[in-house]
Amino acid sequence: MIKFSAKDNNANCILLIGAHCDDIEIGCGGTVQRLLDIFPNAKFYWLVLSSNKIRKKEAMDSANYFLSRIKNRFIDIHDFKNGYFPYIGYEIKEYFDKLKNMIHPDIIFTHYGKDLHQDHRITSELTWNTFRDNFILEYEILKYDGGLNTPNAFFEIGENYMNVKIDGLLRYFQSEANKHWFTESSFKGLMRLRGVECNSSSGFAEAFYCRKICF
Repeated sequence: MIKFSAKDNNANCILLIGAHCDDIEIGCGGTVQRLLDIFPNAKFYWLVLSSNKIRKKEAMDSANYFLSRIKNRFIDIHDFKNGYFPYIGYEIKEYFDKLKNMIHPDIIFTHYGKDLHQDHRITSELTWNTFRDNFILEYEILKYDGGLNTPNAFFEIGENYMNVKIDGLLRYFQSEANKHWFTESSFKGLMRLRGVECNSSSGFAEAFYCRKICF
């Protein structure tokens, strides 16, 4: 289990990347709440690649809710076409290259590289292709397609952080409410499973895939 404490307060920039408007919240929303407490002076850069008019407003409201406790937040929501990322990878790659020249993140959260959703996979691939000297953690998204695997990094999530995550998802993403898996029990269930796997004292955790750690 990855453990950070108040002493580890030297992170300057944390980059959160989501292919779609609710991905960051689903994948690492609880972890974000913990990091806000651990790194209160860090800059949080919240990047969403695909949206439409309705989803963009939901995503903006949600990001501001999740990051409401800090001033150094930058929210960037784009409109790359949902479901077509492998075919418009050139355009997304160009944006990633611009982003690399703007920020040098200490921690990056992105999609799991073996995710069954094509947009998630290409987002992860371009993250690694662009940010070669940064600490990257890949988060997981529960969905109809399946694809959950065996993660190797865990963040313990207290019930207070878990409640913020679930409340934000259900409150701000009304366009997703008709999906049968978009429920409190689904989100809580996955965090409970990961909590068991890492012996979390709270009983809950979010899990990540870490390919490389350099010291």
